[in-house]
Amino acid sequence: MSVLQHAWLRRGAAARLLYPLSLLYRALVALDRGLHALGLRPRERLPVPVVVVGNVVAGGAGKTPVVLALLDHLAGRGIAAGVVSRGYGRAGSECIEVHPGDAASRTGDEPLLLRRRSGAPVFVARRRADAGRALLRAHPATRVIVSDDGLQHHGLARDIEICVFDGRGAGNGWLLPAGPLREPWPRPVDLVLVHGDPPGIAGHRMRRALAPEAVRADGSRLPLAGLRGPNLHAIAAIANPEVFFAMLRAAGVPLAATHALPDHHDFEGAAFPADATLVCTEKDAVKLWRTRPDAWAVPLQVEIPAAFWQAFDRLLDARLSSPHGSPPP
Repeated sequence: MSVLQHAWLRRGAAARLLYPLSLLYRALVALDRGLHALGLRPRERLPVPVVVVGNVVAGGAGKTPVVLALLDHLAGRGIAAGVVSRGYGRAGSECIEVHPGDAASRTGDEPLLLRRRSGAPVFVARRRADAGRALLRAHPATRVIVSDDGLQHHGLARDIEICVFDGRGAGNGWLLPAGPLREPWPRPVDLVLVHGDPPGIAGHRMRRALAPEAVRADGSRLPLAGLRGPNLHAIAAIANPEVFFAMLRAAGVPLAATHALPDHHDFEGAAFPADATLVCTEKDAVKLWRTRPDAWAVPLQVEIPAAFWQAFDRLLDARLSSPHGSPPP
């Protein structure tokens, strides 16, 4: 955990020093929301229901596995779905469709992972509404669009909001940069998912676990119990790398070394021992496999309670059954 993230857990000296700046940030957040609510900034509604999966805490909270679970659930119900995203960290800003063979530098790492894992159409654009329109033109059978992140992107009207929290909860409760919040919490959302026992956050509790198998770029698989050897190096370029390392150790994987890198790191210039067996997150694999196709990626799985799916289906079915499509903003 970075020094700043540690400071965000309490209202100590560092956080108090930054508090005046957080008041300015709060005013900007309120202004943006107000301008959209008054119609002074455009809010576009797409002709199909939009489900936003996001969080209010900077640094990520495990949204991507939730998006994958949603896509799997919708596919199980026979509902064609697609994904829109900004494609954080990509080189360009144009609106494009993500293909399995793309480089993460073109699409962003999370959209590429979502496309490869789910098979659902994924579009990225600076404005998510642009991505949604392009997706519907290319895939007109799509009945639901899932927005990967975008809880604070009010330019795209949404029908269902899902907020995800990890064990940090809302931290010290202050907005950036004095705290971790990107907008004030609590605020109205349709559903809340939590993992890791966040203090003071009520919601549906999901369980996260490593998949029983690791996979390589060529598709070969290995049971997690088979990850052994004297020179096993774990790599993570995610919001909280230590969580991944701890999960590996808890699964009995003997790690000789760990490499914690900044979130969305592109691995350009990163060097690891040639004789080391590399273990990484699935998000990192879409970039690391370019130079180390021998690295083992360990997917993260989530178990979401039935009560969440029942509540989600009630909300979605009301939107899908409306004779006029989604309700107005």
